[in-house]
Amino acid sequence: MKKKKTTKKAAKRPIKKNSAKALRNSGRDLREQVVFLLKGGGAHVHFMDALDDFPAAKYGTFANSLPHTGWQLLEHARLAQWDILDFSRNPKHVSPNFPDGYWPKTPAPANEAAWKESVAAFQRDLEEMVHLVRNPRTDLFAKIPHGQGQSILREALLLADHNSYHLGQLVDLRRALGAWQES
Repeated sequence: MKKKKTTKKAAKRPIKKNSAKALRNSGRDLREQVVFLLKGGGAHVHFMDALDDFPAAKYGTFANSLPHTGWQLLEHARLAQWDILDFSRNPKHVSPNFPDGYWPKTPAPANEAAWKESVAAFQRDLEEMVHLVRNPRTDLFAKIPHGQGQSILREALLLADHNSYHLGQLVDLRRALGAWQES
């Protein structure tokens, strides 16, 4: 087998590197794609679409053979999201005990105000994660100093994945309860 000859000129040709502007643009593009994933939409409805107009009389209702109520799914998503967000920015964060600390104790909220408070907290924490990801001073790839190899990017993707999973459960529950308007 013959070896292909390379000239010294070809061997010393520099590898073209991305410009600083291209790297900044790709970093901004990555941040916006992660934000889009966190906020939802695209391939599915937004998380808030599944919560808006959820009938108060059905917050604590089980349907068919589905394992959770709307309240349980909302509170679980809120608690897990808070845990991921707080871990991402607080070196003194302590996660709840798993799995009990991630689920409400009752199938229904104490009242409608508790539901609304949970929805507001969910929205606030989601916006806080979006702000963290959008902040150009946040190094998305750096290991979180108090973690075990996690990065902000990994935590944001984990949050988006977790929220979309439970979003599907909320939509299925609402369909089973006859409380979902198909569009």
